[in-house]
Amino acid sequence: MRPVLYSGNQNYSSWSMRPWLALTWAHLDFELRVIPLGGPGYTKRQVKDVLAVSPSGTVPALHVDGDVITDSLSICEWAAERVPTLWPADRAARALARSAACEMHSGFSSIRSELPCNIRRRTEPRTLSEDARREVARVEAIWSSLKTRFGDGGPYLFGANPTIVDAFFTPVATRFRTYGVSLGAPSRAYADALLENAAFREWEEAAKREPWIMPLWDSA
Repeated sequence: MRPVLYSGNQNYSSWSMRPWLALTWAHLDFELRVIPLGGPGYTKRQVKDVLAVSPSGTVPALHVDGDVITDSLSICEWAAERVPTLWPADRAARALARSAACEMHSGFSSIRSELPCNIRRRTEPRTLSEDARREVARVEAIWSSLKTRFGDGGPYLFGANPTIVDAFFTPVATRFRTYGVSLGAPSRAYADALLENAAFREWEEAAKREPWIMPLWDSA
């Protein structure tokens, strides 16, 4: 039976985008089922349709072989066990890739709150808080250090092929685009490579077709 990846709204759910990209880049056979988020229970992880498929009350959730794997990084690790090229082959590179993915996974709260994921939207550049500016600078520093050391062979952080860490930073690239965040030339080139990736473009086109709107995120 094919694995099923349950996702939130493709326009808004950065958490869902990440494992979808990793599974797609790995050429794994799976089915995507989108659950509209928002409404009663949303802020308390008590959305009825989500709880029906995810005991944590969150998506993404991967149903495979009778098990439910929640959390975007866990799903990506599941995929990497089947397709190891989702992480860099070099031991040091792999460790640093995991470190960067984990930092993105657990941090950058100001970027998340001030620049909510909204793939369809375009706004005028906004004034960011000091915390958000510091986080943007940290993102650029991560990109620069990894790309300089490991990425000479292609457009991604570790060369010609995207890895899980690229999947984790793709939603960040969409946020920077949505809100017109100014980036240095190397960071802009890397962000553009993520946004031009064929798999991301497929996700983006699906996001554009979605009928759902989260008013708070579209008016802020």
